[in-house]
Amino acid sequence: MPSVFQTHIEILLVEDNLTDVLITQDALAEIHMHNTIHVVDDGEKALAFLRNQPPYADAPRPDLILLDWNLPRKNGREVLAEIKADPALQTIPVVVLTTSQAEEDVGKAYNLHANCYVVKPLELDTFVHAVQSIRHFWLNVAILPVE
Repeated sequence: MPSVFQTHIEILLVEDNLTDVLITQDALAEIHMHNTIHVVDDGEKALAFLRNQPPYADAPRPDLILLDWNLPRKNGREVLAEIKADPALQTIPVVVLTTSQAEEDVGKAYNLHANCYVVKPLELDTFVHAVQSIRHFWLNVAILPVE
């Protein structure tokens, strides 16, 4: 259903930095919305999750993907390219959430059809606000396609 009508939100966080995972989870928990955050720590696991491959055979389709750009095994560029090339996945909004401010990375993300590119702020309060803003926009303001 479009996001405005959803009562439960599934978020896939693809992040290999445990501190960033914990901060992101805390920021989303502060909103007091019904959401489930699934975390995978590398690009290969992200694609297995999205394709319901073992050990993620029962994984739900996420309503939003928060994707780190610098990941082990398969980096964010490769993951994003595969998501956006797959007709079954390409409509899931992907927000690149990374420390890189490089113009090359920003350009590459949008060329690969990222829905948004957000640089992780260094200050905790600003980081929390950024994550909450992402969640609010993509799951409360934007209307997403029905899958």
